Amino acid sequence: MVFRRERSRAASASRRRNTGMMEYSSSGGLQQARVAAPGRKRPSLAAIYRPVRHEMEELERRLDQVIEGAPADLKEQLAYTLKAGGKRIRPALTLLAGSFYRYDVDLLLPMGTAVELLHTATLLHDDTIDSSHIRRGKLTANRLWGNVNAVLLGDYLSAASAHMVAEAGKAWSLRSVTDTRSIRAMELLAQTIMNICGGAIEESLHPFDADEERYFTRIARKTASLFSAAAESGALLSEAPDQAVECLKNYGYKLGMGFQIVDDILDFGSDVRRGSLTLPVILFLQREENRWVRETLERDTERGVKLLIEMVSGSPVVDECYRIAGDLCTQACAELEQLPRTPAYSSLVNLARYIARHES
Repeated sequence: MVFRRERSRAASASRRRNTGMMEYSSSGGLQQARVAAPGRKRPSLAAIYRPVRHEMEELERRLDQVIEGAPADLKEQLAYTLKAGGKRIRPALTLLAGSFYRYDVDLLLPMGTAVELLHTATLLHDDTIDSSHIRRGKLTANRLWGNVNAVLLGDYLSAASAHMVAEAGKAWSLRSVTDTRSIRAMELLAQTIMNICGGAIEESLHPFDADEERYFTRIARKTASLFSAAAESGALLSEAPDQAVECLKNYGYKLGMGFQIVDDILDFGSDVRRGSLTLPVILFLQREENRWVRETLERDTERGVKLLIEMVSGSPVVDECYRIAGDLCTQACAELEQLPRTPAYSSLVNLARYIARHES
C-alpha cells in the first residue's frame, strides 16, 4: 500500500496551496464576499437556467434524438443512462457562457449536447472502474448489463459527443471559412478527454495516497477540465474577445474544482473504501494528533478505513473543506468581473453559489 506522510496541521495551514491555476488559503480564505455566506438562500437550478431555459429543453430533445438514432439493442440502455436525473450543469455552462456576445443556438446547442454526452460517458467508465452499483439512487449500467456493455456504452456516447462537435463545426463553416475557433473548440474537447483519462489512470496507480498536491492535480484533470472546456467552448463559439474567453475558461475551472471538493465531502466514505483518499481524509490525516490513525491504516487497511470514516465525519476538516470549496467558487465569480452584466452573468454567479452549497 502506498501511503505518504504529510507535514503537521500547523505547517499545512500556514502554507499556501497551489492548485495549478489559483491559490487559496484554508485558514484565511479570500477577502471578498463569500458565495456560501451563512443565511444566503440557495438558488434553484430552474432559476439559474432561466436565461437559457428554452435551449435546455431543446437539449433534452437532442438527447432523445441520440437515443432514437441508436441501434435497437442500445436504445434501452441509452435511455436509462441519459435520463437518469442529471442536473445538466455542464451543458448549461456552455449555453450561459455563450450568451454574452454573439449567441448562435445552431453552434451552442450541439456543443452543449456534446459536453453532456461526454460527461455521461465518463460516468459510465467511472462506475465500471470503481465497481459502483448505485448512482443517483438507481442501479448503474455496469450492475444491470455488465462491465463490457457499460464500457462500450460509454464509448458509444464518446463517439456521439464527437459527432455533435462536428455538427457545431459544420454550422460554423457556414458562417466563416477562415476563423479557426470551431477547430479550437474541437481540440478542446479532445484534450479534455485526454485529461480525464490521465486523471483516472493516475488515481488507479496510487491508491491510498494521502498526497494533497496529487489530489488537486487529479480533480483538475477528472472534473475541472470538463467544466473549463464547457465554459471555454461556449465563449469561443459566441465570438467572445480573447480576454473574455480566458475569464470564462478560468471560471469553469475554479467552479469545477469547488464542485468536486463538495462532492468528495458528501461521498468520502465510499471513496475511502475503494482506496481513493479525498480532501477531507487527506486534511484529517495531516494532523499530528491523528498520527495513530495513519499508522493503523498502514498496518491494517480494513480497520483503518472504518476508523477514518467514523472520525472524519465529526471532524472540523469537513467545515474546512467547505470553506476551501467556497473560496474556489468565490474566485470563480471574480473571473466574471470583466463581463457584461447580463442575465447570464447573474446565472453564473448563482451557479457558483449553488455549487458551494449543494447537498446531493
